[in-house]
Amino acid sequence: MELIGYVLTALLFVVSIAYLYVRSRHNFWRDRGIAYPREQPHLLYGHMKGALDARHECLINQDLYNDYKQRGEAIGGKSFFIIPSLIVIEPELVKTILVKDFNVFHDRGVYNDAKADPLSAHLFALEGQPWRLLRQKLTPTFTSGRMKQMFGTIQEVAEEFRKYMEENCDQEEIEMKDVLARFTTDVIGTCAFGIECNTLKNPDSDFRKYGNKVFEQDLLLMVKFIFASLFKGISRRIGVKLTDEGVERFFLQVVQQTVQYREKNNVQRNDFMNLLLQIKNQGKLAEQDEVQLGKGEAGLTMNELTAQAFVFFIAGFETSSTTMNFCLYELAKNPDIQERLREEINRAIEENGDKVTYDVVMNIQYLDNVINETLRKYPPVESLTRVPVRDYTIPGTKHVIPKETLVQIPVYALHHDEDHYPEPEQFNPDRFLPEEIQRRHPYVFLPFGEGPRICIGLRFGLMQAKLGLITLLRNFRFAPTSRTPANIEFDPKSFILSPVTGNFLKVDKIV
Repeated sequence: MELIGYVLTALLFVVSIAYLYVRSRHNFWRDRGIAYPREQPHLLYGHMKGALDARHECLINQDLYNDYKQRGEAIGGKSFFIIPSLIVIEPELVKTILVKDFNVFHDRGVYNDAKADPLSAHLFALEGQPWRLLRQKLTPTFTSGRMKQMFGTIQEVAEEFRKYMEENCDQEEIEMKDVLARFTTDVIGTCAFGIECNTLKNPDSDFRKYGNKVFEQDLLLMVKFIFASLFKGISRRIGVKLTDEGVERFFLQVVQQTVQYREKNNVQRNDFMNLLLQIKNQGKLAEQDEVQLGKGEAGLTMNELTAQAFVFFIAGFETSSTTMNFCLYELAKNPDIQERLREEINRAIEENGDKVTYDVVMNIQYLDNVINETLRKYPPVESLTRVPVRDYTIPGTKHVIPKETLVQIPVYALHHDEDHYPEPEQFNPDRFLPEEIQRRHPYVFLPFGEGPRICIGLRFGLMQAKLGLITLLRNFRFAPTSRTPANIEFDPKSFILSPVTGNFLKVDKIV
């Protein structure tokens, strides 16, 4: 009995300490005099308890953003589960964090461990000098010249996409969300790995299977994520791993086989893998000089190369396919906009001798406007994150953001602020006419981020989305069906903004 008493006392002590620790995390901003939500945080979920009601984080952050803005705050605190974080409200402060004081906020605060979790050590997650060196090496792989070289490869996939749609458009309706994801999987598969995935014909391909698995979340993964975010040093020492074992095994194997085959047979292709191999073996691309990168620059290890190919694939197929999906959804609901866009596309191609070229695809102004409005209403990443490398005093205040504190820039909330975009739920591409853009603060449209850490692959992502939409709109008309939702409901389990249901549309061949 005495032993049981000691055990219960010890257990009570541990639980009490844990409770007090969690409560101290929730009181973090209140104790520092920074604005805090009126609603009490959940013990474990913090201010993310809306997730219990199946609400996406973008809506939770939007509520906090609107509350803080109404209270006249430039920034406000919240508990991201039990992690103290900040939400930025004022666009000028957004600019300061992303650009002016980038030397303080150059890291995203994303956990990575090249040793225990090799696929996590990619450009999106790396920090400090390792990120700078890798960004410098990879930037030339995304120039417009490189995109032109890859354009023909993507056109081939787009042609297969057109054939697939022709073969299936006689159905009563087509679920476009899955079809578009299969199209972009095939594009990224061939451009990042030089492999024909054929997911349009084989939706159960391994690339589709493991690509989807990356975006699946469960309770264990969330617990590991929170622990790794709170205790990065300890996590790296004990080898915490966030990447699924099957995903890691698949991508490491695919890249190793591809690299071995290409190097053995001296294969040259216009794709990312070819460029990554140059950097792996030479430390730079062939045309980069030593002044740019320095003499004797180290190349990439096989794991580093795989991590970059992995993130190109994951970021490229999901964000572009969801953007195209949301765009088709809005065009189906707004047939006048769809018809105007189709006319603009056809006119531009006719003026180019009926040829679809990279320059034509990238320079149709109304297509830009439609895609930008889609990205405004449905930004793929609902918020940007940054962490300061030292204690940082917010300009014009006495408030200090402690070192390594998570700072969130709520992109979705900024994009739906009626002060920046009147009637924000209305789909209106004319918001992106030059004169309208001039009226707005430049840092209230952030679908790709901004500053030195802006999305490196934005040009590629736009190219494949534009070519995909051009291929569809030149050949097919889209209309809602009885299963097309009146409003999009976002999947709370996906950190990429994605609809819960499929996008069922009536597709008619244009003759």
